[in-house]
Amino acid sequence: MPKKAVPAFHFEPIAVIHTPFTQRFGIPRQPGLVPEAKGTIKFRNDPDFQHALKGMEQFTHLWIVFVFHDHGGNKWKPTIRPPRLGGKEKMGVLASRSPHRPNPIGLSVCEIESIHLSAKGGAEIKVRGVDLLDGTPILDVKPYIPYADSVPSANPGWAHEEIKKTKVIFEPLALQKVKQLEEAGEAGLHSLIEQLLTIDPRPGFQRRELPPDAEHAQGKDFGLLVKNHDVHWKIENQAFVVTDLVTLRLRDSKKASTD
Repeated sequence: MPKKAVPAFHFEPIAVIHTPFTQRFGIPRQPGLVPEAKGTIKFRNDPDFQHALKGMEQFTHLWIVFVFHDHGGNKWKPTIRPPRLGGKEKMGVLASRSPHRPNPIGLSVCEIESIHLSAKGGAEIKVRGVDLLDGTPILDVKPYIPYADSVPSANPGWAHEEIKKTKVIFEPLALQKVKQLEEAGEAGLHSLIEQLLTIDPRPGFQRRELPPDAEHAQGKDFGLLVKNHDVHWKIENQAFVVTDLVTLRLRDSKKASTD
């Protein structure tokens, strides 16, 4: 008897998430690593979602099921070189969290800050600790339940090493600009930049070739787009030093995110 063909499935996003990350470079590699990274899940303007979210306010965290809609590749490969391993070893893509998957679906857990069911244009959930690109399509959200979802004894496999953190210093000019922006309404910007840099947002090859403690890395300059701010920083005395902050026009920041 012939086997039945496995049916294909088509899903429509129920929401999009707005985050500080307008380009792939610099996005935290896991959720929760940057608590100050905040996002807003904006649901479709349908009153059914107001009812569908009833009771979510009783939870502190939620799972976000999303699509890697802009991962930069059209085909998936069975093996990848995880940045955590410095790009030196190959692992099966399904044994990783790479976006280049057979079905480009991701899963992140984030902390719930607030829920606004009657927000203009559709219900909203404000979250923190996000690791998603701005405009990422959301397929589903589910409450995080500690007794079922947390497994303290789980083996982290090849990702067992803790993420190294580097000291972050702000030069006076950069610090002044950040304070001015915070006073103008961008609360938490200093913490956001610090938390992003301390876990080293650079691509794996740069982290491998230019570690903060290497003599040949001292004085090397880098940039990181946070919201619409171009953060200039360098390696100095085994620390990441923020030297300047240039605020871009919205059009310029969008262009930078696609370059």
